[in-house]
Amino acid sequence: MKTELLLQFLMAFPLLAISLSFHEFSHGWVAFRCGDPTAKLAGRLSLNPLVHIDLWGTFLLPILFILTFRTPFGWAKPVPVNFLNLRKPKQQMVWVAVAGPAANVLLALFFASLFHVTGASPQSFLGSFLSLGALMNLVLAVFNILPLPPLDGSRIVIGLLPSHLIGYYRRLESFGFLIVLFFWMTGIINKILFPLVTLLASLLGVG
Repeated sequence: MKTELLLQFLMAFPLLAISLSFHEFSHGWVAFRCGDPTAKLAGRLSLNPLVHIDLWGTFLLPILFILTFRTPFGWAKPVPVNFLNLRKPKQQMVWVAVAGPAANVLLALFFASLFHVTGASPQSFLGSFLSLGALMNLVLAVFNILPLPPLDGSRIVIGLLPSHLIGYYRRLESFGFLIVLFFWMTGIINKILFPLVTLLASLLGVG
């Protein structure tokens, strides 16, 4: 079982790398358009997966999770953004945060559209590839929009919270990774994530 899952992950990795690259590029591009050149100066304003993937977080850790019979978990290198450089920091922080998940939604729509336009059978290589592309990007979009630091959803929350409440919410950031890992390891995130992804996938016809 785990050997099969591992082979599936290795075959899907190029698609994952591309999807993560679009996600991170979109953060950097929107930040750049809003006045912050940090990502551009760091060489991260690129769709080249090699500048975004993290050997440990994007490749080795998901494999480790698969080998221990767990749902794969990982990350790409976050695009650096200096929110103080934004022309309207509090408002545009939300735009920058939304950009990544929005890019994944667009990619999901793109793959789903190709799936239907080509009339590919779900059992064929092309059909499997296109439906997997749609599903993978839906997972990335829904997961990253969750309001848990350091996910994109936490930046959206900070941008929308009244100023006097932001300090309280920011206290979670020190434990953000551990919180996300706890929710993932206990399966709580799966109970939120997969019903939403299943619903969206069925709406796109790639369930």
